[in-house]
Amino acid sequence: MPRILIVEDEDIIRSAVRKLLQHAGYEVADAISVEDAEELEPDGFDLIITDLRLPGAAGTEMINRAPNTPVLIMTSYASLRSAVDSMKMGAVDYIAKPFDHDEMLAAVENILARKTTDSHSDSDNTAETPADTEEGDPSSIMFGQCEPMQKVFTLIRKVAPTETTVLILGESGTGKELAARALHLLSPRARRPLISVNCAAIPESLIESELFGHEKGSFTGAVSARTGLIEAADGGSLFLDEIGELPAEAQARLLRVLQESEIRRVGSTESRKVSVRMIAATHRNLKAMTRTGEFREDLYYRLNVMQVRIPPLRERRSDILGLAQRFLQQQAEKLGRPKLNLSPEAMQLLERYRWPGNVRELENAIERASILVDGEEITPAVLDLDSDPDDEHIPETLVEGDNEPTSAPTPEPFNDLSLEDYFQHYVLENEDRMSETELAHKLGISRKSLWERRQRLGIPRKKSSGSGGSA
Repeated sequence: MPRILIVEDEDIIRSAVRKLLQHAGYEVADAISVEDAEELEPDGFDLIITDLRLPGAAGTEMINRAPNTPVLIMTSYASLRSAVDSMKMGAVDYIAKPFDHDEMLAAVENILARKTTDSHSDSDNTAETPADTEEGDPSSIMFGQCEPMQKVFTLIRKVAPTETTVLILGESGTGKELAARALHLLSPRARRPLISVNCAAIPESLIESELFGHEKGSFTGAVSARTGLIEAADGGSLFLDEIGELPAEAQARLLRVLQESEIRRVGSTESRKVSVRMIAATHRNLKAMTRTGEFREDLYYRLNVMQVRIPPLRERRSDILGLAQRFLQQQAEKLGRPKLNLSPEAMQLLERYRWPGNVRELENAIERASILVDGEEITPAVLDLDSDPDDEHIPETLVEGDNEPTSAPTPEPFNDLSLEDYFQHYVLENEDRMSETELAHKLGISRKSLWERRQRLGIPRKKSSGSGGSA
């Protein structure tokens, strides 16, 4: 049985990770600092999972104190730069908080499998091979028994062993990052790092420095030279999530990486060669964005060599109950309530609901219900899902054009746009001439949903004194 040491000063996180790993069959010990971990003889463990920031010595010190044991770094996204630096110091991987159970277990299993493979490789003097195919197979990372997901798994298995650039398409919450992880773990680069970057989460003023690095003095605050995330992924894979949010200047720089396999740090005159397998993902329609000038057409075609589309949950209804049961089991173990179950009515509601937030929304709904339920059976009342069946539905009359003389013209082309792109385009086109009630009616949603989506997409409501219907 593999032995794992957790070094984490936050009681809640340390306890949650310990219980998760114990339920998965690992022998686990924990400590709150590097000094406490030292007393447990860390070199005797098969894996060390440590927070980056600890009282006293930093978590990276475990790399020096247990040189023969792989170290997995836990960090917040804000400390991603430090996590990448820790990998250059010898950490085998990092995982960004907050992480879900599957993500942590997949990282642990992959590291332990690589350690086993490496030990065999050293003794037998065999050539380097990808990580264990069973551990990295998409069906072990993502759940999907329906035909569309089986096609996704087949495509991932075919393209993963190649060096082909992959563009993953799918709505928010469908599992694009899990698909990227599967592509990496089944590739010859599996032993090298997978660096994941959410392009929408980094301020536009910092995105170039974060991706490409910078030289000392290249801008105000650049007190030392820093390695960019692309350079840190050298030899491994780079996953650029929300690639559609990348600013124009960064798009031009990224195109050079794809064309020439080289980067130039901000403020530098010299280029550096890199070997990086590029995986990108977006919920937006990049092809439509090229027509409006929001996304470079040449970059789009460089990224879109192989396309993997993750279907939304409403297109894989036969998987809903399987996913729900999986999440329910995870929550039952986490909360120590192994007898939790779904009532027949709750199952019917789960299958009927449209799931605009996809798998992530389903997971959140099960977690919320598991906490709130008083007994052992989760009912529809505890699930508390929005009962509006048309919440995500765009009426056909609106898409095809309304015959009423006062209706707004339907923008062209809409058949290429994602649902969120469609919503944003339509609201911006018509908010000056329609009230909120009219907009909601035309979009087939409630005013509450219209307001919530405005907040999520950053489309503030314009104040006007014009006429309009009341709520």
